[in-house]
Amino acid sequence: MPVVPNEPADESDRIFALQEEIGQLKEAMVSHAVVDQAIGMVVALGRVTPDQGWEVLKDVSQHTNIKLRNVADLILIWGRSGEIPPEIQAELEDALDRYGPTQIPGAPPE
Repeated sequence: MPVVPNEPADESDRIFALQEEIGQLKEAMVSHAVVDQAIGMVVALGRVTPDQGWEVLKDVSQHTNIKLRNVADLILIWGRSGEIPPEIQAELEDALDRYGPTQIPGAPPE
């Protein structure tokens, strides 16, 4: 029987490929959870929608040239310790100014 291109040659190769894929999927799940938690913090603290929270994280990541998952990690650490690198804080504040509300929901207009 001919070997199909891009298919493992035997069962041990297939098992190895599946184990590798499982590892990648586990990492993606953890990364997704970290990003979701950071979005939640941005939503709560910045009074923005979840979509705006995602945009804020993307902006901070792009403006600091730091991977989005790492930005999310730094925001979660900030939530626990109160410490955040100054460049992340500055970009976070700028992004929230761009996406955030002009007033607290339900507050009388200024």
